[in-house]
Amino acid sequence: MVQQTFPPYSSSTSKSAPNPIKEWWQGLALPQHWQIWLASGGLVIVPVFFQAPLVRLFPELSFVMTLFWIGLSLLLMRQSWGKLWGDLCLGFSWSWLAGSIYWGWLRWEPVYHLPIEAIALPFVLLDLILRCRRSQNPWGLIGHFFYLGSLLGTAITDIYFYLVNLIPHWRQLMLVEPEFVRPVFQEAIAQIYTPWGGCWAGVLVLLLLLLGLIPLRSKSIPWWAFSGAVLSTLVVDGLFWVAAVCA
Repeated sequence: MVQQTFPPYSSSTSKSAPNPIKEWWQGLALPQHWQIWLASGGLVIVPVFFQAPLVRLFPELSFVMTLFWIGLSLLLMRQSWGKLWGDLCLGFSWSWLAGSIYWGWLRWEPVYHLPIEAIALPFVLLDLILRCRRSQNPWGLIGHFFYLGSLLGTAITDIYFYLVNLIPHWRQLMLVEPEFVRPVFQEAIAQIYTPWGGCWAGVLVLLLLLLGLIPLRSKSIPWWAFSGAVLSTLVVDGLFWVAAVCA
């Protein structure tokens, strides 16, 4: 694990105009690692409510918005107080891009889901390898670890769909009209409530908890970003389960 901690950011000693965003974050009185942990979880959960409907109606707009997230991250990283948030936002932009591509144009085929979500994996792994060889300062790792945590949570969820044979229901949901969604959800729930489905659900929930909680023992902020992304997968999966039950 990366054990280097990130020092608190302080503003310049010269007088400058008040920054309401900076003052708001300082007013939270939370340590930086807890702020990053909460923000990481939020960046996994919020797109369920915002990006999901946007990408169905305007996939091109969702795709182009990736440039907005990249621009915002670069803008934040230029500020002494915003380096952590810019770093995190840059990692989020990879997840946003993958979500825009898959749910915008390829959502009818579940097989493509994980490969598209892993679109940035070669770049992230290459950068991590180069950093280890050069013993570089770990700036930029927050976004990488957030992306890896989000991708890992997605992979575990997809594995469950394959193990419990929910892939046919996935395809049906992407093809049927909204008024015919309820029977598909009911069939999927019936499959989950079998001993096989319940057993694997317990195993994978326990795995997500372990992968999400163990990094919290580290003092390194990137690992807290990883933890927030992994644990929030449980929240997202729970929301989909509630939606299926209530359909």
